[in-house]
Amino acid sequence: MARITAGVASSHVPLLGVAHDQGKERDDYFGPIFAGYDWTREWEKAQQPDVVILIYNDHASAFDMKIIPTFAIGCGERYKPADEGWGPRPVPDVIGHPDLAWHIAQSLILDEFDMTIINEMDVDHGLTVPLSMMFGKCEAWPTTVIPLAVNVVTYPPPSGNRCWALGEAIARAVASFPEDLNVQIWGTGGMSHQLQGPRAGLLNREWDNRFLDMLEADDDAARHIPHIEYLRETGSEGIEMVMWLIMRGALGKSVKTLHRHYHIPCSNTAIGHLVLEPQT
Repeated sequence: MARITAGVASSHVPLLGVAHDQGKERDDYFGPIFAGYDWTREWEKAQQPDVVILIYNDHASAFDMKIIPTFAIGCGERYKPADEGWGPRPVPDVIGHPDLAWHIAQSLILDEFDMTIINEMDVDHGLTVPLSMMFGKCEAWPTTVIPLAVNVVTYPPPSGNRCWALGEAIARAVASFPEDLNVQIWGTGGMSHQLQGPRAGLLNREWDNRFLDMLEADDDAARHIPHIEYLRETGSEGIEMVMWLIMRGALGKSVKTLHRHYHIPCSNTAIGHLVLEPQT
């Protein structure tokens, strides 16, 4: 059977993609950020996942105000890097895993999650930056990817509780797939940041690290954090962290922390990164 062997959480700041693409990973500003991913890059080489279920949010590249799916799963064979206004990133196309993606979609819908199924879309920095952070420069990504987009841009985003429950349902779906696959699930976005208004530039080291502690714990208290707390404590864009809860929900009650990294600032955003292993 397929199995989820690890969960990875990471910020997906677009500036990290620029630094990677322009060869600035080791300069004075970006060096401490990328150093926190060196362990994970070596670990991923050893793990060799067959599939990554990558939880991210689109930034008006595939979706706009015409259509705002709460949860959308990519079931296509290939996804090209999106042009976000300055040309597509010079990174490989993302190769999907349609068989597992369709199986997960069917299982989730029958498990009463009303998924939007996407067969064609381009993927923006929300998905490609985490791939660069974990794998570095590649001629081809060393894994297939199932994109799962979450609306955290337009009110109302899904609750933390619903996101955690979706992760649990994804775990059930993967476990019922009959092919022997090494599957990882990644939650991306965050951490604390606000891009506009009087609080633009807000960062909250204390709250961010408390959130990381909660994800490492053997309980589900993080699923009950209300929207207003994310907004108050982490800024208007901090709500992206509900996507980390999908990853954590998929790992079960108990996890082992393999790696943790936190850094501020990157542009106007706090960088967080976790690698967790489910404990049976």
